[in-house]
Amino acid sequence: MTESKAYRSKMMSKIRATGGKAETQLAKALWHEGIRYFKNYKKLPGKPDIAITKYNVLVFVDGEFWHGYDWKNQKQNRIHTHRDYWIPKIERNMERDQEVTQQLKDMGYTVLRFWEKHEVFKDMDACIVEIKKAIEENKAEE
Repeated sequence: MTESKAYRSKMMSKIRATGGKAETQLAKALWHEGIRYFKNYKKLPGKPDIAITKYNVLVFVDGEFWHGYDWKNQKQNRIHTHRDYWIPKIERNMERDQEVTQQLKDMGYTVLRFWEKHEVFKDMDACIVEIKKAIEENKAEE
């Protein structure tokens, strides 16, 4: 049991807030489509992973564990240790996501959130189509 705890601790310590694989692959795909952006844009609340400021489109790539994918159905099954720490932490992350999204929408931005594994990795083309659609809609409003 001690080995698995040490291993898990080591793995969790290697997780970083920015520059994940899904975020990077999506950004590169957008760049190849001719869409220019800022990564981890610090001038806005929540530091969007991809900020297409010219068209007021912001993209967040959310990890399923950290942001509570299918939380209502899987909360009990996914977290086995330190539940008293992880459950409130993830629920607060989910609240913060909603607060940041609303704040950015109030500022006039279109906010898109994609799940890392269930959307970006499984169907990146659909994500790109949705981003392009948001750009076109915002172009039409100018």
